[in-house]
Amino acid sequence: MRHTLPIAPQFYVTAPQPCPYLEGRMERKLFTALQGEGADRLNNSLSQQGFRRSQNVLYRPSCTDCAACLSARIDVSKFRPSKSQKRAAKRNAHLQRRATSPWATDDQFDLFRRYLDVRHADGGMADMDVFEFAAMIEETPIRSRVMEYSDPSSQDLIAVSLTDVLDDGLSMVYSFYDPDQHQNSLGTYMILDHIEIAREAGLPYIYLGYWVPGSPKMGYKAKFTGLEVFLNGAWQSVENPQALANTSHHPLSSAPIAEQVANIQLPDRHPTKG
Repeated sequence: MRHTLPIAPQFYVTAPQPCPYLEGRMERKLFTALQGEGADRLNNSLSQQGFRRSQNVLYRPSCTDCAACLSARIDVSKFRPSKSQKRAAKRNAHLQRRATSPWATDDQFDLFRRYLDVRHADGGMADMDVFEFAAMIEETPIRSRVMEYSDPSSQDLIAVSLTDVLDDGLSMVYSFYDPDQHQNSLGTYMILDHIEIAREAGLPYIYLGYWVPGSPKMGYKAKFTGLEVFLNGAWQSVENPQALANTSHHPLSSAPIAEQVANIQLPDRHPTKG
């Protein structure tokens, strides 16, 4: 009988490129492949350390002179809806939710294209074609779901969220919705609905991706009570968003790559019998 240890994940860094959120800054990402029988364990462990999934890759911002991108999550037990969030929930209460396997459809892609053309025409995903969209939805080595929200009267697809199921919560990988219904706050509604799903399932957190204090594109995340950010190696409650913005933009706020990698906690890797 022999025992072999799985190869530890290797981490890499992307080349610097212009930051899409803060003018005049350069972004860089630390990433590793998500594959093999340990994919679920690795995804759970690194998600709890501020990483995000994109297809079969886990990544985290690792900029040389800025730490403005903060991984954010909502503590479901501490969330209390505001008046405007209650109104958003009421406006969209008629929508029907359907949880499906991660499989791309023509209706999803049509909605996705309309959303990008109106909301993010100059973004990094603006040129995504149907094959790249299918890869975004379907190339997942872990437990994922597509949450579809439809109008029961017209049967129209109104909103979609690609969602990963973690040990301690739901991770909203990417969401999009009908841009003609911006007044209905569909993005907010999907987060509210995921909070309810997590509460029903006994999951403590909703992972929202990265929040950039001071960036208008990300401002909606600060409107949710119970918000936490991963900062200095730990999850911390957000009390003063402006203070976070001032600190995270400091040129000495980011640790060297070698130190960042050394501080990553990997999941327990048990010997494989063969």
